[in-house]
Amino acid sequence: MAPSWCAGRGDTPRRMYTRHSSRRHLQKRSPGIRRKVFESTSASGMRAVDTDVLVRLIVRDDANQLRAAEEFILRGAWVSHLVLVETTWVLDAVYERSAEQIATAVDMLLNHEHLSVQDADVVSAAAENFRERPAIGFSDCLMLEIARKAGHLPLGTFDRNLAKLSGATRLPQ
Repeated sequence: MAPSWCAGRGDTPRRMYTRHSSRRHLQKRSPGIRRKVFESTSASGMRAVDTDVLVRLIVRDDANQLRAAEEFILRGAWVSHLVLVETTWVLDAVYERSAEQIATAVDMLLNHEHLSVQDADVVSAAAENFRERPAIGFSDCLMLEIARKAGHLPLGTFDRNLAKLSGATRLPQ
């Protein structure tokens, strides 16, 4: 069931607009007509995957979805930070995997022959921090490493565990 803030999302047709490239103006488009879905938007043919695809690849608990997920990624698939964080959350909250199992799953994704993880070096560093201090949580470890790569340290936090990592600083409460 969708959260209450999503209620009504599909109930009322929305006006959809597209930019007409030669006229440089907006034209009204019928809400019932959908744009053609492209299999690939890049020259490499790599596509992106959603959280549920990664969960199927890791947990392997639904044979049909596993087969579809494996088939989809055969030509290569990209994993964003957000999808990775959601995946680790699902593994923890839904499948009750341990921190070590989650770190192993992240390593598996980093080393998968058909997957390309966004900023793999950043994710790898986050996985290392997470292995050393699992109480911090993978998402916080990743957030710190993203800030480090961007050159935006220190990372201010009220979280006393996160503040123990190099590059984070605890703010006074």
